[in-house]
Amino acid sequence: MADATESIQLGMGAELLAHAHSMLPDSPPGELRFLAERLTEALLVALRVAESRGRRLDHLK
Repeated sequence: MADATESIQLGMGAELLAHAHSMLPDSPPGELRFLAERLTEALLVALRVAESRGRRLDHLK
């Protein structure tokens, strides 16, 4: 069940990241845009770490 939940969360994160990347270039500059850009960068890193850990764990099985 935990694997299924993690898979759903990773998918939602990837969808949200793609949506943000499509919206941000057209948004006006300012503090909110800066914050959104930093949050999308943090989400990208978190998704990479989670996927990397998942691949490592698969190799241990």
